[in-house]
Amino acid sequence: MSNRLDGKTAVVVGGASGFGLATSQRFAAEGAHVVIVQRRSELAAEVAASLNGSSAECDITDFDQINEVTAQIVADRGSIDIGVNYAGFERSTPIAELTPELLEPMVQVQLIGAIWFIRAVGNAMSESGGGSIISTSSLTAQNPGRGLTAYASSKAGLEYATQIAALEYGEKLVRVNCISAHLIETPMTAQHFKNKLGIEAIRNNTPLGFMGHVDDIANAALFLASDESRYISGETLRVDGGAFTQKLPTVHDYQILAQARPDLLE
Repeated sequence: MSNRLDGKTAVVVGGASGFGLATSQRFAAEGAHVVIVQRRSELAAEVAASLNGSSAECDITDFDQINEVTAQIVADRGSIDIGVNYAGFERSTPIAELTPELLEPMVQVQLIGAIWFIRAVGNAMSESGGGSIISTSSLTAQNPGRGLTAYASSKAGLEYATQIAALEYGEKLVRVNCISAHLIETPMTAQHFKNKLGIEAIRNNTPLGFMGHVDDIANAALFLASDESRYISGETLRVDGGAFTQKLPTVHDYQILAQARPDLLE
């Protein structure tokens, strides 16, 4: 490791599992003090201790709570240099079956909560000389798929909010970027990877021909957090093996693949 983040304080929302855990570990290895922010405080504290970091319990959809937690981190650490948000969940539901109970929580976490995080951390960084904010989007924000209205629309909105935030916070030397991820195996997506046919169809529609790993996301986050990306702001960095150039698999694709590879149905 090259200590690219030596002496920096990095706040990672959802930093105790999946993309967040890989990023927290990578940041710590590069010299950062990692503050893991999560609703599950016990898990956050356990992972933070393993990294010689710290933790805080927070629901980013709670406006007052995210501001209080941010202020406490600044009080404890002096400043926040890096803020990364991995909070999110996905529940596929066709538009015809959407209800307020299904739509609103997803929008709250992945768009409204994400904006509250950018606001809280961006305001803190504005007072301390700048920093880097990184949000997480999805390939589905650009490649439409059935049942993804709530999830993908929120992510598409977040990508646009990232551009506006970069414009508004730029004069304070706060950079705001986004990572657009392909389907990668994490605790949140593990169920999808039990479907061998579906994963093979997705792999076939990915130009590089293989599925990514959480370390690919962590590496992208490290680049955007470090001074190596000092002149990059308002961007959405795709980490998807080139899959944005293709469509998401359809039922027709699954049927064709099932005929050619019946072993995938076992």
